[in-house]
Amino acid sequence: MGQRHFLTVMSDVERLGEVAEFVENVAIKCGMNDAQMYDVQMAVDEAVTNVIEHAYRGRADGAIEIACECRGKEFVITIQDFGEPFDPQKVKLPKTRAPLSERNIGGLGLFFMQKMMDQVEFDFSAGQGNRLTMIKKVKK
Repeated sequence: MGQRHFLTVMSDVERLGEVAEFVENVAIKCGMNDAQMYDVQMAVDEAVTNVIEHAYRGRADGAIEIACECRGKEFVITIQDFGEPFDPQKVKLPKTRAPLSERNIGGLGLFFMQKMMDQVEFDFSAGQGNRLTMIKKVKK
């Protein structure tokens, strides 16, 4: 196992740049190419934005804990928050081939995260809050 790197930020969109820089620095250490790094950064940006908007409902006083790790040929990102519980089963995935007038509102962020990453898992427990784990295989 590789070394885990940690960052804690408050739930403020002004912190998204700091999160992106943190993730990029660890991804570089893992040997990710630019295309993989782009996918990871987009997925993390979407995930953290969702935490700010939905888990903390726009409040800037909630903690978001981010851990990144190179694990063999995988880049593993864990995002944890202590806001409103999230149940991915309640999110209807978008009908991307349907006309705009027939599409559901919401769900695109989760859809994009699943498309950009190799694995996306959500977990919630009363004591540990919401935890999102995303994995991207490192291809050199």
